[in-house]
Amino acid sequence: MRIQSFMQSGLLGGLLAAGAIVLPASDAMASSHREAPFITKNPKVDGTDFYMFRSFETGRGAFVTVVANYIPLQNQYGGPNFFSLDPDALYEIHLDNTGDAKEDITFQFRFNNELGNNGDGTKIPVGGEMVAIPLVNSGPVAGGGATDSTNANLQETFSIKMVHGDRRSGTASDVKLASDASIKSFRKPLDYIGQKSFGAPAAYESYARKHIYEVKLDGCAMNARVFVGQRRETFAVNLGVIFDLVNIDALGLSAVAQPLGDVLDAGKSNRAAFPNTISNANVTSIAMELPIECVTGSAKAGAAADAGKILGGWTTASMRQARVINPDPTFKQPTVEGGAWAQVSRLGFPLVNEAVIGLPDKDKFNSSLPKDDLANFATYVTNPTLPALLEILFGASGYAAPELPRDDLVAAAVTGVEGVNKPYNGGAGEMLRLNVAFTPRPLATQFPLGAAGCFLGTISASNPYGLDTGNDACDPNGFPNGRRPIDDVTDVVLAVAGTDFLRTPTADKAVLHDGVAQEVVFRTSGGAAAFAGAETFPYLPTPNGGT
Repeated sequence: MRIQSFMQSGLLGGLLAAGAIVLPASDAMASSHREAPFITKNPKVDGTDFYMFRSFETGRGAFVTVVANYIPLQNQYGGPNFFSLDPDALYEIHLDNTGDAKEDITFQFRFNNELGNNGDGTKIPVGGEMVAIPLVNSGPVAGGGATDSTNANLQETFSIKMVHGDRRSGTASDVKLASDASIKSFRKPLDYIGQKSFGAPAAYESYARKHIYEVKLDGCAMNARVFVGQRRETFAVNLGVIFDLVNIDALGLSAVAQPLGDVLDAGKSNRAAFPNTISNANVTSIAMELPIECVTGSAKAGAAADAGKILGGWTTASMRQARVINPDPTFKQPTVEGGAWAQVSRLGFPLVNEAVIGLPDKDKFNSSLPKDDLANFATYVTNPTLPALLEILFGASGYAAPELPRDDLVAAAVTGVEGVNKPYNGGAGEMLRLNVAFTPRPLATQFPLGAAGCFLGTISASNPYGLDTGNDACDPNGFPNGRRPIDDVTDVVLAVAGTDFLRTPTADKAVLHDGVAQEVVFRTSGGAAAFAGAETFPYLPTPNGGT
């Protein structure tokens, strides 16, 4: 089989430089955790990861799932307030189905936080007085869905609008509960406080899944599903050593190269040799499962046969331009906010703001739109500093940065790759791009290096990146064709950005990795799901509990 010869030939060296980031520009490296100076002040609107993939739950192949994670690196013991989303912010998921790097469909999420006891907070008798408690629950929590959550002192709800066209001036409609169109407000489960509050992880998962809603989208014949709630941190990475100038010695690595056959052999690999240092953290997920026919429909009038198959996506968060601190704050109004929405967070293609955009422009990137990327940030992509910094650090060990300019990076992150996910009209802008034409694989057989194995064919003028989707190593549903939770985007980005992976002959290809395997978050060595929730919507594992 082709994949066997590919793995056994030792074609790809693995520079075990621990991470995609060598710039000490943020306090934590992950797909987009604390990546820009301003967003570190506002963790509630910090988008951490964005996923977009064909649904692989049994019977859901006609759907595409988008997941936007927010609030990075949540401690599982993060009480007493835990991690509610910001009612003064606007969270959005944008889809481009015409290939022009502009949103055609936007889903807007607004949140509302209410205390129990009709807004006064749960109170208990103390010395003859009824006094408000300091916690978000007064006892074990039950219920969910549209019913009351017993003993909850805080209830988060949210509403969704679907906007066709420009996100600010387009046509907006309410997303409604499919079984009752009068319901346009949905409940978010409380975070996994611990086992005394919710029971064992299985009990919390059951509680959380009562908050998966089947919803009706305007103009869609099929219903969608939505979930907003805490999940386990789904990004695996080796923190600490990364910001210590990629400290290989701290990883216990004596060499900078490793054959791919060894990398993928559990008995020999250093790729999974080190623990995921953020495995105990959680995130807050905004997840939607959308009918493919609905979200790609407007592109089908295009002139090309593949019109409608390629979907672009990214997530943003915005805040009001003006904020006045309330000198006499209340739970509902600690500040007074107004003015137009100002975008402060943006995430599509992972690791761009960390590994590509320079420190002076990180906040600018977070406020920008994909359609303006070539004008604003082209030099960062064509002349990336990451490989140059790796050469400074590891040149003595034989590492050399790829030749410039980097047209291969432009293809991977900005325009899409011809024959995989490049729109028919050639629109340019950084985002995730997903060709929905490929049949999804179940979790047990998904290749954690994504679509990297699809570029092992013969390079020619007509096939500049050696695309071969028919070989056994190719998993075309994986990153950078969209992104699934299991995809090890750190290793793939290191391969694409740090080497000539896409534009060199097969025998010369190289891949870098960080010593931490993304797939350990999702499945065991035998392929079974390692944690509850990973095989079905919203496809992210049960969060870590406080106890």
